[in-house]
Formats: sequence, C-alpha cells, structure tokens
Amino acid sequence: MPQNSENQNIALIVAAGRGHRFSASDGNTSQETVSALPKQYQPLNGMTVLQHVLKAFENHQFISHIQVVIHPDDEELYALASQSMSKCLPPVFGGSERQTSVYEGLQALKDMNPQSILVHDAARPYISEDLISRILTALAISPSVIPVLPLTDTVKLFHEDQSSQTLPRESLKRVQTPQGFDYATLLEAHEKALTIQDIFTDDASLVEHFGTEVVSVEGDEKNIKLTVESDLMETFEYRTGSGFDAHRFTDGDHVMLCGVNIPHNQTLEGHSDADVALHALTDALMGALAAGDIGEHFPMSDATNKDRNSEDFLKYAANLVTEQRAHIVNIDLTIICESPKISPYREKMVQRLAAILDMPKNRISVKATTTEKMGFTGRSEGVAAQAVTSIALPAGF
Repeated sequence: MPQNSENQNIALIVAAGRGHRFSASDGNTSQETVSALPKQYQPLNGMTVLQHVLKAFENHQFISHIQVVIHPDDEELYALASQSMSKCLPPVFGGSERQTSVYEGLQALKDMNPQSILVHDAARPYISEDLISRILTALAISPSVIPVLPLTDTVKLFHEDQSSQTLPRESLKRVQTPQGFDYATLLEAHEKALTIQDIFTDDASLVEHFGTEVVSVEGDEKNIKLTVESDLMETFEYRTGSGFDAHRFTDGDHVMLCGVNIPHNQTLEGHSDADVALHALTDALMGALAAGDIGEHFPMSDATNKDRNSEDFLKYAANLVTEQRAHIVNIDLTIICESPKISPYREKMVQRLAAILDMPKNRISVKATTTEKMGFTGRSEGVAAQAVTSIALPAGF
C-alpha cells in the first residue's frame, strides 16, 4: 500500500439522502411509513449509523480527511455525529440526487487536490478496515476501483411483454461502496456529466461512461446497505470474556493503570509500559472473541512492543470487536494491590477507558481490593488485575 502524505486519500461520505425507502413496514412494503429520522442518523449498536461510518475511516491510518455531504436540515444531527472525529472537514450541502451530492463534495475538495477519493454511502455502517485497504492498494495501479460480490440467486430479465430470460450470474456482480478513484479523474467525469441529461446510479458507471476502465476487488458480505428499518433489527448473541494479569514492582516513580499515570515510589516491570489493568482488559476482549491473548498478538520477541503504550493493545482488541460487527456491552475491572491507593484515581480511570473505547462511562466499572496482606500483592511485591467484559455481536458472525 502506498505511504500516506497529507491530503493523499480522502473519504467522501454521501449522507444527504432522506431515505424514503427506510421505513417500519413489518414485512409489508405496501404499508410503509417514513421514519422520522433519516437512516444515517438512526441508532445502531450504541451509535448512529453515520458514526459507525465515520469511525471506520477515522481509524484507518491511510485516510487523511473525511468530507461529508449532508442535507441542509441535518446540520445539528451531523454536528452530534461527528463531534469526536478529528479528520472530518466542514460538511457541505448536497442536492436532490446522489450524483449532485457527490459533485458538491468533490468541488469542496478542489483546494486540497487529493490524490485519491473514496466515495462511500452513509447507509453502509459495516465498512471494514480490510476493505478500505484493498481499495487503496488497487488505486495505486488503477484510477477506478469498486468492491464486488458474486450473485447467489438466479437473475431474470423481464421484457415489456412479461417474457423473460435468465442471465448468466457468473458474469454478474453486486457492487458496493466505498468506490475508489483518482480524484482528478472523478472530478473531470462529474464536470462532463453536467453537460448531459443522464443520471448515473453510482460513480463507477459515471467514469465508465466517459471511458475510464473500472477494476474490481473483493467486497465484503458484512458491508450491507441499510434500506428498510428492519435492516437495523439484528439478533444478537452475547459473549463474556475474562482476563487476568500481574506485574511485579521495580525501581521507579510512577505506575500506569488504565492509562492513568499514578505517582508512586516504585513502578511496574514489564516489556511494555506494564499497565496491568489494560492488559487484563485486552485479554478479556480477546477472550470474548476467542481471538487468543495479548501475547499472541503482541509477542515479547517483537522489539516494537518494548516500552509500548498499552493503550495500543486495548485499541487493537476493540477494533477486533468492531470488525465482527460487535460492540462492548460493559466492562468490570478489579485492580488488586496494597499500594498505590486506587480510589483517588478511579474516576480518571473510568474516563480514560471511556475515551479509549468510545463507550459510555456508565458501562465501565473500575474497582480495587486487597488480599488482606496475603500473597505477592499482600506483601506489596506487585499489582494484579482481573477484567470481565460482555460483548454483543450479530448472531451467526
């Protein structure tokens, strides 16, 4: 994958639609009623649909900025959805057609002149890091890249007289977003489209119309587009994971616990920063996913893990949860030690965990206890931590 430079790869999120097909139909499409909130602002797994999309691009190391195109009526909704995102540019207003909205987004980026643009539908909240990476890699050798999936159903073409023919599904593909383009190529195609009457259903068909070859990469079955309200009604299964870790004291002047620096007359010994609480919590999340343990993913034999910030480990585990379309339900963390005293720092620890994991504080419990002078913690030889967490993920994933 090409190395990133400022403004190289920008995500353009199309979020100006009103979602007229998005409704609570109870399976009866003839009884549809339009939902009060546009689908991109509907709640999904503790966040809005749009927040899931923004977070995916925010967390990708090769995406430099995010340009969102919104409806003029949605400024307040968008402000709430994007308030924790650092890569988001000021939003621009879209038009009545998707094609117009993409054009307005491209125009807003003229001064930045990015190398590549990834156009994504705001109604696809399950976009993965791997899919973004596949598209960026293909863009290094092609000006237009789309993710595709095979068809599994038989497809028929019906004529006006109701006669039909079966199409060869082997040569047909389902097309998803994000679709990647050389920025200059896509902008030129949109400017040319202003001179004709055609309306294109996606940007790949637009650039294709003006002679640009489109290549494909493997899509993602999880990357569905939310179309009706029932798409949000997933059946979840719940899994529990536990983690335990312990570190001995050595010479030093502070202890790291839950990402909080606590002054102390000793420090914890470890290959990384020895944050025993974050290590236990990382293992709990990996355990809930049956994804091994922290030592498998960050071995001591890897020199890059020496003195590493343990927040990196926890963020990595949280991303594994997100990739499974899951979310963390709650965290219960117990720190076991005689010293330092935890209670003065407990609230800071909760706040730090909430920030790292992007989850509400009222779902995070941090407690402390002693072993009544028994064992290595009772002799003040070190600190131990035990973590229990519950995650919810769509059934079947």
